Amino acid sequence: MRAFVGLGSNLGDREAHLGSALRGLPGVVAVSRLYETEPVGGPAGQGLYLNLVVELDTELGPRGLLEVARGLEEAAGRERGVRDGPRTLDVDVLLVGDEVVDDDDLVVPHPRMFERRFVVEPLAELAPELVAPGVREGAGGKVQVVGRLERY
Repeated sequence: MRAFVGLGSNLGDREAHLGSALRGLPGVVAVSRLYETEPVGGPAGQGLYLNLVVELDTELGPRGLLEVARGLEEAAGRERGVRDGPRTLDVDVLLVGDEVVDDDDLVVPHPRMFERRFVVEPLAELAPELVAPGVREGAGGKVQVVGRLERY
């Protein structure tokens, strides 16, 4: 099944956290370029994020991908305390085939992905057919391409 996940990090060795997460994802097909972005929400004074989107070909459904995501975040030492606070690793399940989930702990498609330029730009890079015309212009935030993740 074709799936997409978003990865982000703004604490510690951001590239190492992202690379480790990539190695732990099942069925990686493609990886977007790296985008550096300002934090959205949360406490003031956070560092910049590195973000990317990954395309997967996996048999895992949304719940299985969420379990993988939480395991990767835990392995990276993510602490959940402050909403939208700084994090070593954030893994968001964006899309999983045609699946729709609306649970307390998981919503797929991700409910805010088309509002966030740090998701829209890398997703459009990998799957332009999934990003409707005008969505890129309407997405909030500034992004800057900073290259590719070389260490994974």
